[in-house]
Parts: sequence; C-alpha cells; structure tokens
Amino acid sequence: MELKSRKDVPVELTWDLSLIYPTEEAMLADAKKMEELGKELEGYKGRLTTAAVINECLDKLRALTELETLVGHYCGLAVEVDYYNAANMDRSERMDRLMATISSRLSFIETELAAQDEAVLREAVESTQANKGYLADVLRRKPHQLHPETERALAALNQTLYAPERIYNAAKLADMRFDNFTAGGKEYPLGYSLFEDDYEYDPDPAVRRAAFEAFSSKLRQYENVTAAAYNTNVQTDKTLADLRGFSSVFDYLLFDQKVTREMYDRQIDLITEKLAPHMRKYARLLQKVHKLEKMTFADLKIAVDPEYDPRVTIEESKKYIVNGLSILGEDYASMIREAYDKRWVDFAKNQGKSTGGFCASPYGRGSFILLSWNDRMADVFTLAHELGHAGHFRACNRAQSIFDTEVSTYFVEAPSTMNELLMTNYLLKTQEDKRFRRWVLSSVVSKTYYHNFVTHLLEAAYQREVYRIVDAGGSVQAETLSRIKREVLEKFWGDAVEIIGGAELTWMRQPHYYMGLYSYTYSAGLTVATQVSKRIEKEGQKAVEDWKKVLAAGSTLDPVGLAALAGIDITTDAPLLDTIETIGGMIDEICRLTEEIEAE
Repeated sequence: MELKSRKDVPVELTWDLSLIYPTEEAMLADAKKMEELGKELEGYKGRLTTAAVINECLDKLRALTELETLVGHYCGLAVEVDYYNAANMDRSERMDRLMATISSRLSFIETELAAQDEAVLREAVESTQANKGYLADVLRRKPHQLHPETERALAALNQTLYAPERIYNAAKLADMRFDNFTAGGKEYPLGYSLFEDDYEYDPDPAVRRAAFEAFSSKLRQYENVTAAAYNTNVQTDKTLADLRGFSSVFDYLLFDQKVTREMYDRQIDLITEKLAPHMRKYARLLQKVHKLEKMTFADLKIAVDPEYDPRVTIEESKKYIVNGLSILGEDYASMIREAYDKRWVDFAKNQGKSTGGFCASPYGRGSFILLSWNDRMADVFTLAHELGHAGHFRACNRAQSIFDTEVSTYFVEAPSTMNELLMTNYLLKTQEDKRFRRWVLSSVVSKTYYHNFVTHLLEAAYQREVYRIVDAGGSVQAETLSRIKREVLEKFWGDAVEIIGGAELTWMRQPHYYMGLYSYTYSAGLTVATQVSKRIEKEGQKAVEDWKKVLAAGSTLDPVGLAALAGIDITTDAPLLDTIETIGGMIDEICRLTEEIEAE
C-alpha cells in the first residue's frame, strides 16, 4: 500500500506540537525574546571577572538555553515528520541560523570563563547550584579551549558543521524514491519504512529477499553522495580533534561522554568475541525452523514463530505498557497515560517521515515520540523504549537545571532499554504456555538485544575502523566503507550466515554515524539496564527506588557514577560478560522450547 502524504494522515495518529507552542506566532515571539536576551548577554563581554557577575550572566544564559530548546524543537520536529514540507524546512533553517548567530556572538562567555583564574571559577561553583554543572564543564574543557575568535568562528559555522547530516537526511528521506518490486508474480510497493518495518520481517523468503535486493539496489544508486557526506562528517571530527589538542579523534569524541577509551573498546571487543557464538546459534535455529536451504543476511530479522505474532492496536498497547511499567510507580504510569491522551506520540506512516524511532524532551514540556505503528508487539516494545527516554528526561528535567540535563550518551540508552526488559519480565509472568514464553523470549532476543547488541554494535565496530583510517590521516569512500562493513559482518556471523550482496550497504542506513561515537552506547546502556532489571527482579522496591534516583540525577554524575548509584560497577568486564551470558541463556531456552514444542 502506497504511503499517504502527511496532509492525509488522521490527526489522532500525529503528535501535537501545540504542547510546545499553541501557535507559530507564539514561537516567533519567543524567538524574538531569544534574540533580545542574546543581545543583553553580549553586555557581559569583558566583565566576567567575579563569581557574582559570572553567575548573573549564566542565569540569563540558562534562560536563553531554555528558549532555544523550545524554539528548536518546535521547528525541527515539524521537519522530522515531513521532509517534503518546504515551508517547515525553511522555518527550521531560519531558526537554526538565528541560533547559530546568537551562539557565535556569545562564544566569548566560555572562552572568557576558561581564561579566568581557577579560584574565581571555583568560588562561582560554590555559590550556585543551577550553574554548577556548566562551570564544572568549563573547568574540564579549559585545556582544549581555543582563541576567542576561533571559538566565535566555529560557533558561527555551527549550521555548516552539521551539514553532512542534513545532506544525508535529504538524500534518504526526500530524494530517494523506490520503485515497486515483484515477488512470486505479485507486485509490491517499496519505501524505507516499508522495508525496515515490514519486509525485513516477512515470513515469505521470496518476498523478503526480493525486497532486500530491490532496497539495496536503490541504496547503491546513492552510495557516492552518502559516502561524501559521511567522509565530510568524520573529517570534520578529526579536524576539530586536532584543533582542540586531543591526541586522537576517539579521545575527542569520548570527551563529552565522560568515559575512557578502555570502556569504549571493551563494548566492541567483548561483544564481537563473546556474543558471536550465541547469535550464530540463534541464526541456525531460524534456518532450521524456517526450513531455509541457506541462511542469508536478509533473513536475520524473521521471527522464530511468525504465526504467533499477536496484532496489537494502539489502544491495546496502552494497557500492555501501563501494566508492564507500573512497577516504576503511579507517577510513571500517569506519564504513560498522558503520552497517549495528549498526543505525545506520532504513530503515522507517511511519505517524507524520518525512519526508526526517537524521543525528544524539550525542557519544561512533555516529550515527543516518533515511530511508525505497524500493529505488532514489536511496536509495543519500541514505544516502551521511547517512553523510557521520556520518563528519564521528565525526572531529570524536573529535578535539575537545564545545564544538568545533558546526560552522557554512554548512559542515555539505559532507561529506554530498561523499559523493554521490564516489559519482557511482565509478559513472562502473564502466562506459562510454552509457545507464548518462546515468543516473548525470542522477541526480546530478536528486537531488544539484536537491535542493541548486534545491529548497533556492528555499526560501532565498523565506525571504529572508519575513524582509525581518518585518525591516521586517510579518507573514506563508498568502496572503502562497503568493504569495512562486509568484513565486520563476516567476522561476526562466520559461516552461520551468508553475507549477500547489499549487506555491505547497511552503513548507509543509520543517522547515528553523524552523532559521534553513539552506536556503541546502545549496548553500553543495555548492559546497565540488564543488570538493574535483574536487581529489580531480585530485590524489588529497593532497586526501583535506586533507579528513580538515577533517572533524576541527570548529568550531575558521569556514567560510572550513575551506574554505581544503580548498584552496578561498569569499570570492570563483569556486567558485560554477565549480560552476554544472559542473552546466551535466553537463546538456549528458545532452542529447548522449540524442541519441546516440535515434539508435542
């Protein structure tokens, strides 16, 4: 079925951006305030010499940041659901330019603070709570601060520096038009979301593989422009790393995450080595159950039991999620009901809409969740995941200054993946039927763990090789990127899965590559979530209360500190190794249940 235009989508399936601003005029009024406050802040230039004046300036900067967050989200989110809407794109570009101009003019704040005597900065830290995190980061970044004029120029170029991601999204969501494909004598429509949300899971191998081939063929037509955008992105990262005096691009990209290179490498190396045998076993089970002559890359998303895949309406999903996450308390359940009732979620499937899912939580407002609803239980897990982000930022936005809500990406996927595991634990307790239990376990393996510990982890392994090339002074083109991706896939899957033509192009499918070292953090967050969910199962309310403290802490703690508050030590291999064994145990149980079901 052909996707609808955005204007033809039922309004009840869309999110309500009037929760940010009731009208565009209200947004423009705040944009005007933002501009005026920026000019007022320029008056602090050359005056940031005492603790009192520093905090007075930062109080106003905090107010400006809050306005920028609201204006930016109101405009940007409208684009995310319809890249064909030129008026919304123009408005978003205009607001981005305005904010870049303000940022450039105010770049002196951080450079002047970094040049201040450390004793003055520490006095300022001691006399504030709301600005403490900002000042602590100034002290931390001080060795990497550039000349004020250089910082101003970089701030002015902010929109240009993010151009590669915009080019990628334009090519993917606006220019890339898919032709129909044929399988078994029948013609099928094709699109990005149709492929990733439907055809990858289709139980008919003829349809599934034909869709993969057609999808890959279209991607290949855009491989050079996508590679050019990505190479520009990674070269920019390398240039900024060199300018700021980091010894490597990895150190630069991990700096804001507040984690060590050891923690980064551990996730990639241990999972690649230790998880691969378990996932190969799972792939062989899929091949056996589906009676496939060979297991190919195009077959990895199919269900163990495709006939046992309950259809779930949006209304029905509400009951599942409220019940599944009620362990987190009535306030959390109330937030979930509010998300449905006040249209926080964009469920629609339409042309020009971003693929995948995300949650945006502008400070002082609710959250806005993007996904494409397909009436599957997998969508319930996706929504529970995104509501995990909503619950996280609802807690920290209420408890912290906006300066203390930039949670490290190393940790930020823990609350979201935690919700998927809580949903799993809830479903497993609802009935004891073997087929149902196998379905729940295979769902969490094929979605939660596969998505975060395989798909994103292999993206991270590929990304690490790209940055190694760039760090050594090289560049990457489409041919290089495809070769690296194929090698990563072949190493992980071994002889259990045939890496067919088109598999190497999966580097073209993720926007995460334009967000620094983000892909590996999904497995990092899920490692924490797995350990905390096991604590909750074992210890109950005490573990839940600890988790609530973590959600409210925001960025007042680094990832090691946040995990420690939840009772987990992520400075060692133990949590990750235990999580890998947990996945392996689930796969073993799925295999055992399959044998028992087939024997009955």
